[in-house]
Amino acid sequence: MDRHETIEALRAALRPARQAGESIGVVPTMGYLHDGHLELVRRARAENDRVVVTIFVNPTQFGPNEDFSTYPRDMERDLALLDAAEVDAVFTPGVATMYPEPLQTTISLKPLGDMLIGQVRPGHFSGVATVVAKLFNIVQPTRAYFGEKDFQQLTVIRRMVADLNVPVEIVGVPTVREADGLAMSSRNVRLSPEDRQAARVLSKALAEGAAMIAAGEGDAAKVLAQMTTTIAAEPGVALRSLDICDARDLEQVEAIDRPVVMLVTAEVGPVLLIDQREARTA
Repeated sequence: MDRHETIEALRAALRPARQAGESIGVVPTMGYLHDGHLELVRRARAENDRVVVTIFVNPTQFGPNEDFSTYPRDMERDLALLDAAEVDAVFTPGVATMYPEPLQTTISLKPLGDMLIGQVRPGHFSGVATVVAKLFNIVQPTRAYFGEKDFQQLTVIRRMVADLNVPVEIVGVPTVREADGLAMSSRNVRLSPEDRQAARVLSKALAEGAAMIAAGEGDAAKVLAQMTTTIAAEPGVALRSLDICDARDLEQVEAIDRPVVMLVTAEVGPVLLIDQREARTA
């Protein structure tokens, strides 16, 4: 496995594969890898000739009062995991490499990037879309792999690729969960034992909502009310947003008469967690 810190070095390393017509899969990450990331790598490894993982904690997707400085980092551990997963190349640029000058060009998706989590974290999805576009231009992959846990992010990237005719296939991979149902996240390491216990209520509420919908409940307000009651019973969790949306375009729905996705954002101790679950009526 080769590690590259500059754009020029990565492009040079990938040039022979591209000239040979080999497929390239990319897994963009912010590091501090867990099995959810490794599942993306496994999918990429199975479906491409070459696999590139990027590790870059992107400052432009963090708000002024968010956790950029405390976001967990462990490059040595990440590189060991990726080497064991038979990744071909890892791109680990610094901020000065990705942003040598202040950006004058950014990508903004409206209203998709301003709804849901975009209301809780203004500007977040512009930062995400812009850095992903930069990584796509640097790597020039055949396919890119993203987890469905960040469902709005996945939807934003799919729409960006479609709108701008970017020749990359976007592959969504189902959420990987801990044994107790908590969605795997790099931020989970910052949860205290008490917070970790409390955070389980998010997946519990999503499972309840999915069961109601599968049983035929078509009123989104009733499902949301039950889920809200479940989360409110856990004092260690502060609900920030809870929505039931069309799984295709994230428009909020009142009647559940199509495939939907339930999206939750909550503060658990010092950590902002997100989770999702898709559902449909029987």
